[in-house]
Amino acid sequence: MATRLLEVYLDLLSQPCRAIHILLGCTNIPHTVRTVALRKGENRTPEFTKLNPMQKVPVMVDNGFVLTESDAIMKYLVTRYDVPQHWYPRQPERRARVDEYTAWHHTNTRPHAARVFLLEVLVPQQTGSPVDEGRLVGALSQLEETLDRLEAMFLRRQPFLCGDDITVADLLAVCELMQPEMSGRDVLQQRPALQHWRSRVQAAVGEAFHRAHAVLYAVRDRRAAKL
Repeated sequence: MATRLLEVYLDLLSQPCRAIHILLGCTNIPHTVRTVALRKGENRTPEFTKLNPMQKVPVMVDNGFVLTESDAIMKYLVTRYDVPQHWYPRQPERRARVDEYTAWHHTNTRPHAARVFLLEVLVPQQTGSPVDEGRLVGALSQLEETLDRLEAMFLRRQPFLCGDDITVADLLAVCELMQPEMSGRDVLQQRPALQHWRSRVQAAVGEAFHRAHAVLYAVRDRRAAKL
């Protein structure tokens, strides 16, 4: 029987790409990583544009089946391959809890954490202008409101966002909330409940977490050295 060929196109400076990288790393699904450096414009090449006309990462190619969007890719992988069910439970109510968070994630955790990173790191880097402190204060305030809701709606008294076990929802969330670390900002510093949750996620996935975030840490350390 022919071996399946699974390829993922990733840039580990991207939050959703790191979530997929961690999932693949701790489920041992055989795969090949194709690096797409966004900062070098490799997502705009004709070859990559054929895979994803939106010119965004991540992209997955599984035996010729092309899929974009991190949420869809992660759910496909844990459904298609033989991995522990806790990542995306088959039981309807438990699966619905994961879907509930991932739907909420894309209009809450993701844009609000990403905005802090954009204002504090990306925009100044691309334009050479100083950080717009007024806009940053507004973005941080909006993120704080989101973190309040994250604790109240999803974490509550359970160890992970969607129950007693880690799921793809936790990976999407933790990678997003790690992004401001690129400027040395820990957005969970004053939030012990979310800090403990992050530690549980890290413990659950082991070295896969650190491998996925190595590039982010390197950028953070280089920025700190210049200050």
